[in-house]
Amino acid sequence: MRIGIVSETWPPEINGVALTVHGLAAGLAARGHSIDVVRPRQARRSVPEPGFDTLLTRGVALPRYPGLRFGLPTGSALRERWTQERPDAVYVATEGPLGWSALRVAGALGIPAATGFHTRFDSYAGHYGLRWLTPLVRGHLRRFHRRAAATLVPTEALARELAGLGVGNARLLRRAVDTQLFHPDRRDPALRAQWGADAATPVMLYVGRIAPEKNLGLAVQAFRAAQRNLPAMKYVWVGDGPARAALQAAHPDFVFTGVQRGEALARHIASADLFPFPSLSETFGNVILEALACGVPVVAYREGAAREHLRSNYNGYCIASGKAAAFVEATVRLAGNPGLIRHMGRAARESMARLSPERVIREFEILLRELAEDSTHGHATVAVHA
Repeated sequence: MRIGIVSETWPPEINGVALTVHGLAAGLAARGHSIDVVRPRQARRSVPEPGFDTLLTRGVALPRYPGLRFGLPTGSALRERWTQERPDAVYVATEGPLGWSALRVAGALGIPAATGFHTRFDSYAGHYGLRWLTPLVRGHLRRFHRRAAATLVPTEALARELAGLGVGNARLLRRAVDTQLFHPDRRDPALRAQWGADAATPVMLYVGRIAPEKNLGLAVQAFRAAQRNLPAMKYVWVGDGPARAALQAAHPDFVFTGVQRGEALARHIASADLFPFPSLSETFGNVILEALACGVPVVAYREGAAREHLRSNYNGYCIASGKAAAFVEATVRLAGNPGLIRHMGRAARESMARLSPERVIREFEILLRELAEDSTHGHATVAVHA
C-alpha cells in the first residue's frame, strides 16, 4: 500500500505525538509499505529514511512552545502530489491548518482518511489564560474529526468521551512500549552519582514537557512532602519547556537534565525509583508505559494510560482524577518504603511484558487496509471497534 502520513510534529522534535506517529510510519515502512510523509520544514535537517517520501511544507512557530511548529495550508501542493501518486489511505495525525488541508484534499480526491486524537488542545487553553477559547477549540476538534472515516484513539475511555462530543467514528488503536529499550537493566549507578544519589537515596523523576498544562505544582508539592521524611531525596527533571526557567530558579536543589532521547532516556528512567505523573491533560501519556517497562512504579491520575495500565497497590497508585491530597499521600507512602518500590517495580515490568509494538503496527495496517477496501467498494466509513 501507499500510505499518506500527515503530521505537524516530527522527530527530532521530542513529544508524544511526534514519536508515536514516527513509530507508526517506520513500522509500516518496515512491513513493505510506501510512506508519503507530509510535514512542516524544520530548522534542523533530518536524515532521509528508507521507505519514506517526504513533502516539506511551510510552518510557523507555535506560540509558547519553542521548537514546535504548525503547518500552513498547502492544498494545491497536496492535490498535485496525491493526484500524481495517489495514496491508498491517509492518516492525519494533527488538527492544525496542514491537517485541515490534508482532509479537504483527501475528501475531494476520494482518498479515505483517518485522523488521530493525540492532544487535548481544548484543555490546554485554560492553562495559558485563554479559557474562553475552550468551547471554540472543542468545536474545531469536533468538526475536524467528524470529516474522517475513523478517528484513532488509544483508550476506550477517550472513545466514549469523543462520542459525548459528537464524534462517533472513534476506533481503538492501543499504544505499545519498546520493552527492549525501556528495561530495568539500564539502571546506571554512575548516572545516579551525577545526580548526587547513592544506592540508598530515593530518586523521584519527572519526564515530559515542562509546561503549565502538566500540573507541575502538584508534582513539586508531592516531592516536598516526601522530602520532609527523606531529606536526601532527589528530584530529577527530564525535558524542557516554557516553565523550566522559573521552576529551576525557584528550586535550585532540583536536577534538570534537559531533553533525553533513545537509550539515554531509558537510562534516566530506569535509574529513578518512583515516577509521580500529575498531569490531567493527557490523551494517553506514553511515558507512563516507559516508566513501568523500566520497573519504576508510577503514581498518576486515572486518565489515559494510567486508566488502562496502572493498578493501585500492584504497579503503583492510580488516583481518582483531581484528588490532589491522595496523590501526595501515595507519593509519600511509596517514596518512604524501599521494599514497596522494589515489589511494585517488579510488577510494573511484568505488566508491560505483552505490549508489543509489532502488534500495534499490524492493527494499524489492518485498519488502513479496511479503509482502502471500503473506499474501493463505495463505503464512506469503517466499523467502529471502540
